[in-house]
Amino acid sequence: MKLNRITTSLGLAVLLCLSASAFGQVNYSFETIDYPKDGFTQLLGINNSGIIAGYHGATVNKGFTYNLMTKMFTNENFPGSAQTQVIGINNQGKTSGFYITTASKTLGFTKKAVFVAVAFPGTTFNQLLSQNDWAQAAGYYSTKADGTGPDHAYVYDESGSVFEEFFIPNSTSAQATGINNSGDVCGFTIDKATIMHGWLKVLGQITILDYPGASATQALGLNNKGQVVGSYTDASGNSHGFVYLVGSKKWQSIDDPNGIDTTLVNGINDNGMLVGFSGTSPINNGFVATPQ
Repeated sequence: MKLNRITTSLGLAVLLCLSASAFGQVNYSFETIDYPKDGFTQLLGINNSGIIAGYHGATVNKGFTYNLMTKMFTNENFPGSAQTQVIGINNQGKTSGFYITTASKTLGFTKKAVFVAVAFPGTTFNQLLSQNDWAQAAGYYSTKADGTGPDHAYVYDESGSVFEEFFIPNSTSAQATGINNSGDVCGFTIDKATIMHGWLKVLGQITILDYPGASATQALGLNNKGQVVGSYTDASGNSHGFVYLVGSKKWQSIDDPNGIDTTLVNGINDNGMLVGFSGTSPINNGFVATPQ
């Protein structure tokens, strides 16, 4: 495997502090989707055909894809693994995620026809968290085998087995959570004051994404239409999802009506459909939110 290290300049990055009420809000209809006979389901990625990536099981994670048209789950678990999470999915149905071996080692994977294990050279803890249509996956590795960090964000180019690691200024730990077909990447970082911020990388320039008034922000997914999704923590410690419009720099807070104050949005497709989950572990309910 080849290894590229890329240092990313903060450039014209700004701290975004716009009012979420300053623009018209999109109305969504919400549908709860839970794996049969399991009270813990997280929906994490969605493609333009309505195929969803996710996993179920609070104690033992088991991966799946779900087809919105047929309403059918398909189990997807790395062969021989102890646990699997399916997180990213592209428009050809290729998935990415991570699995835990029976020896408690965490590795990333991609899957089209077959599973392929992925690990940044010299590391023992990796997760792939997104998959675009051009054989690129976003993820991170941890410097410790148990995943306690610090974390290092990267993009993995599958066609050449090339890792592109990049560094965010003032960061002590960072994860890359989403990548679109233009190669734009989003994620979140922890700064030297231990505050969590979302971020977006476009053409090598990092923009810090902080939901207005939030104590912590995570950018968790993006599409090809200039929309970023994620979660933020409010002053009371409650969790909400968000949609951020890159062009207008405007925000919308998202709450699952069945899980207000416990909502996280993890994925968005080019039709603006959101997937995520709400609730407090060990109870999580997956949802799809469709713009009206």
